[in-house]
Amino acid sequence: MSRIRTIIMGAAGRDFHNFNTVYRDNEQYEVVAFTATQIPNIEGRKYPSALAGHLYPEGIGIYPESDLEELIKKFDVDEVVFAYSDVPYEYVMSKSALVNAAGASFRLLGPEQTQVKSTKPLIGVVATRTGAGKSQTSRRVAKVLQDLGYKVVAIRHPMPYGDLVKQKVQRFATYEDLDIHECTIEEREEYEPHIDTGVIIYSGVDYEAILREAEKEADVILWDGGNNDFAFYKTDLLITVIDPHRAGHELRYYPAEVNMRMADVFVINKVDTAEPGDIDIVRQSIAKVNPSATVVEAASPIFVENPDEIKGKRVLAIDEGPTVTHGDLPYDFGYFAAKRHGAAEIVDPRPFAVGDLKKTFEKFPHLGHCLPSMGYGEKQIRDLEATIAASDVDLVVIGTPIDMTRVMTIDKPSVRVTYALQEIGAPTLMDVIEKKLGRKA
Repeated sequence: MSRIRTIIMGAAGRDFHNFNTVYRDNEQYEVVAFTATQIPNIEGRKYPSALAGHLYPEGIGIYPESDLEELIKKFDVDEVVFAYSDVPYEYVMSKSALVNAAGASFRLLGPEQTQVKSTKPLIGVVATRTGAGKSQTSRRVAKVLQDLGYKVVAIRHPMPYGDLVKQKVQRFATYEDLDIHECTIEEREEYEPHIDTGVIIYSGVDYEAILREAEKEADVILWDGGNNDFAFYKTDLLITVIDPHRAGHELRYYPAEVNMRMADVFVINKVDTAEPGDIDIVRQSIAKVNPSATVVEAASPIFVENPDEIKGKRVLAIDEGPTVTHGDLPYDFGYFAAKRHGAAEIVDPRPFAVGDLKKTFEKFPHLGHCLPSMGYGEKQIRDLEATIAASDVDLVVIGTPIDMTRVMTIDKPSVRVTYALQEIGAPTLMDVIEKKLGRKA
């Protein structure tokens, strides 16, 4: 019987996980290609044989998604698997139409096929959109677990943008580990805050191997999800974060609605800055698809070092790249901090953009109030550094959760913005987690 010839559409995350859990060593299928989008500079590589298994001694090629139709014909493909996240339903079905018209079937793999079971209690934090506040929620959950006496180890959704074999299993406990693994800005934005609070964090490519290593040093595993993907692991408690600034997206984006329907707990974040009507829309969505879940309301208050330095200045606001690019927000915490503390002007960064930053602004025309902290590789980091240097401003307001001076030179005065999750009223995450796990004896 001939093998089912398959292409996996991805963005260097869910696609590799789906392959590892369903297709690797599975003689029923032949994965002939991966396609890549969302993240720059992934295509042109191979998923290496050391990770792909004995059925793929030459590895598997990774191609631009723009070549998909041609690849289906070239490899006589039977089936295409869609394996990335944070896209509207219309986008998903448009890809399905392209695949079907080219003669192949279109497939979405679900949790039962792809989730790995832990030997330890596992709490998952996922979201309905990029930038909903998942990272600060994960940090808050980690703090609650520590306060309850547990040793928590976090596992972060993948960001393998370098040597995939070296990145099979990565462990981060110190800033030196970030340097050893040559982490990008996007990786540092997720890892540094955990390290700051004494939480060990794992990431990489092979998530069963990662889980087995993390279990050796944890009482509880924390899944710190990425984009709005559903968890790679079976969860004992699933927390879904919703952003009312994008009310309605929770039922119109893939796989946001999966996270809505599977949630044990909802965190409605940013209730201090959202419109009351938008919070009502989110609550109606919860009532429609998962009314039995617990609802926690929260804010993400902003803290600025030396806020008086902002007043009256011409400011360049830097915000987290994924949140303001494919997350669709026009600006985030850096912009809000500059506005709140009396900046004379928040300068449009587009005239000063260099290299890949120019392409980013062309691809995401809704931007203009902030500079996205794009840093998926060394070239992008240097382009970001050059853009900041070229900007005609008095002050840089850095709204990402890392110290950017660790990876680049900022030749202008700057202030950092930090933020944390703060529950409002009851129940709190402490209430929910203590009820589920109790205190460690």
